Amino acid sequence: MTTAPTTAERTTPPHQGRTAAIFAALAIMVVAANLRPAVVAVGPLIDDIKLSEGFSSAAAGLLTTLPVLFFGLVAPIAPRIAARFGIERTVFAAMVLLCAAILLRLVPSWFALFAGSALAGVAIGICNVVLPALIKRDFSHRSGLMTGLYSMTLSGGAALAAGLTVPIDSAVGENWRAALASWSLLALLGVILWIPQLSRVHRISTAALPASLWRNKIAWAITIFMASQSLIFYTFTAWLPEFLGERGMSKAGAGGLLALAQTVALVMSLLAPIIAVRFRDQRAVTFAAIAACAIGFIGLVTTEQLTVLWVLLIAVGPGAAISLVLLFMVLRSSSTAQTSQVSGMAQSVGYCLAAIGPLAIGALHDATGSWTLSMSVLALALIPLAGSTLIAAKDSKMPV
Repeated sequence: MTTAPTTAERTTPPHQGRTAAIFAALAIMVVAANLRPAVVAVGPLIDDIKLSEGFSSAAAGLLTTLPVLFFGLVAPIAPRIAARFGIERTVFAAMVLLCAAILLRLVPSWFALFAGSALAGVAIGICNVVLPALIKRDFSHRSGLMTGLYSMTLSGGAALAAGLTVPIDSAVGENWRAALASWSLLALLGVILWIPQLSRVHRISTAALPASLWRNKIAWAITIFMASQSLIFYTFTAWLPEFLGERGMSKAGAGGLLALAQTVALVMSLLAPIIAVRFRDQRAVTFAAIAACAIGFIGLVTTEQLTVLWVLLIAVGPGAAISLVLLFMVLRSSSTAQTSQVSGMAQSVGYCLAAIGPLAIGALHDATGSWTLSMSVLALALIPLAGSTLIAAKDSKMPV
């Protein structure tokens, strides 16, 4: 049964054919692959950046903090932009902005470096919000598959950035600015592949979050889950290479291990929702992923043996959690509109809270000189992650 378009959306062209749908899915995946490299690529080069610019660990942490902060700040604004210009045009403009933001890092100025990071956060934050809405609208009959592919591609982009940034840096004469700017090529590919989508216009609702949602414990549990897993992912990604370097691992080796960890996260982001959706209650599956992450942190900070194993176990947590939180938004909500509202709340508040991670852990290292202590403190984020799981993963629904 079809419904008439609401006042918040323009009528779209007839249902796209199979070839067009495949191409649209490919374009979505390529755009999704761009939503992590601009942030993750900083980690493998963080030591070079600190030495070149004279930054403290806290200042260097801002390069990861700023994008995540802007993920949250633009989350409430993104639906309004998409309502005004359409989802497809909004994504296109965001990808053009992402290209410009990444290239801005080529300018030999600390201001340009931080401005590029902030603008990249704006561009990625917009796509974070509107792409899931596009998937839900165009691929409702394959929403589970597309959500899995979407979250897997997010992790895939992170893995590419982690694994290739150091080799790229070596290829360009150890010029970290050029290495960071090289990821504009992937963004440019996204721009080019998105051009055919501009003939279609989808608008999304700009309805404000109802007051009842701010008082709903399930919505807050999902938000805290989102914040905790994001804090762990971005902070661990930012500082793992320097932690490994302190233990004597080469820059290339640290980048390679980070890439391997992101590959584990990629696999978990695909498998976790497929497994979890088989159960009415997802707490057991979620706690299993959190337990693996906790074991990894304990091993990493208590022994210098089996470092690869501990890092890969840690990656299981945020890898599974990113797709699980998307699943919770769908399963715990009572309507499509509520799903969108919970997503907006979780991303806005969650990313703003998560943004303190890289900066705070960097500042802690500056104060103590110990990455072991800093990683131990980061592991404490597993406590709110586990606590929120008790509600967010429970078989229940939010009231309409």
